[in-house]
Amino acid sequence: MARIELRRKLSILSDAAKYDASCASSGAPKRNSLDGKGVGSTEGMGICHAYTPDGRCVSLLKILLTNFCIYDCVYCINRSSSNVERARFTVDEVVDLTLAFYKRNYIEGLFLSSGVVRSGDYTMEQLVEVARRLREDHDFRGYIHLKLIPEADERLVALAGRYADRLSANIELPRDEALGRLAPEKDARLIRKTMGQVRLRLDAARPEKRDRVRPPAFAPAGQSTQLIVGADGAPDTEILDRSASLYGGYGLRRVYYSAFSPIPDSSSILPLSKPPLMREHRLYQADWLMRFYGFTAPEIGEGASDGMLDLGVDPKLAWALKRRDVFPTDVNLAPREDLLRVPGLGVKAVDRILSVRRYRTLRLEDVARLTRSIDKVRPWIVALDWTPGGLTDAADLRARLAPRRAPEQLSLF
Repeated sequence: MARIELRRKLSILSDAAKYDASCASSGAPKRNSLDGKGVGSTEGMGICHAYTPDGRCVSLLKILLTNFCIYDCVYCINRSSSNVERARFTVDEVVDLTLAFYKRNYIEGLFLSSGVVRSGDYTMEQLVEVARRLREDHDFRGYIHLKLIPEADERLVALAGRYADRLSANIELPRDEALGRLAPEKDARLIRKTMGQVRLRLDAARPEKRDRVRPPAFAPAGQSTQLIVGADGAPDTEILDRSASLYGGYGLRRVYYSAFSPIPDSSSILPLSKPPLMREHRLYQADWLMRFYGFTAPEIGEGASDGMLDLGVDPKLAWALKRRDVFPTDVNLAPREDLLRVPGLGVKAVDRILSVRRYRTLRLEDVARLTRSIDKVRPWIVALDWTPGGLTDAADLRARLAPRRAPEQLSLF
């Protein structure tokens, strides 16, 4: 292979990594220190921005070790038959890039994935060696996220968890049948087996109160996975059922959803167009309801039509419109789990309501102070001086509460 300068490698392999949705863009304004003022930058190839659970935005160097791959997954831009420019970092180059970016305050961690070269074991060894050198040779204390190669030996998975903060093995497609058809070299059972190994090691690394010696740390930020939406025809309800089983079976921290994007020279068995990005957004909202609001996947599915979430309103409102029989909810008497199901009330608002009502009986104006939009909440609640009457069952309630659509750009052709 012809030698490629490091900057060109970075351009190719950071662009190739963008299809992994495990890091979300923060939408931060572009800033740099080229004028000699300040330190750091929000710009630069390979730098992405991700949110931590407590809301902080961190910058990560997000790259592939290589976009060469022996697999020919038809939905992947880096498949073996794809006509794309190829590049490959050495282990030393990734280590040096990470340290150089970190010392310049460009990044706070590394997100490293790779195409599969030679074998799963060889590729995983290279990924682990990057993390090992950063941790042991350079005492790197920043965040490291490693992608797992499911075909790799279990001992390499154990080493990856020793050095990385988070591990992830992508399920990729909601249907096992579709994975076998679109990615014939991959085995859904093997992917789940690897995730199960990580789950067992995470449980073993969790100290018990009676333990005098803490067990060795293993991937303290847990594991995650990604599902591609719109490539295999699975409806939203099936995707949410799959996510619920993954959360319950493997103790995942996150399931990420990535809307299928058509790629150059793609196979005829793939869809010709991408799904609306709003569909991806609704799945994230539904996922949030399962993780923090006590909803089950079948309950969210009650608000769907033909298996698809309503793109016009959020999943909680869609569910409430189908289950008006359980409303209105008394904000002065209802338990926390019922308040969390009220459209317009978030976790913080519910906790504030529970705290304030210990000392006083809430009126509608009190609820308005504790939430962002009382107009969205009003049809679903009862307060000391408020009852919605027939508003809850109004035929045009959805139209009243649905957000107004943004102006649509007209086509010239």
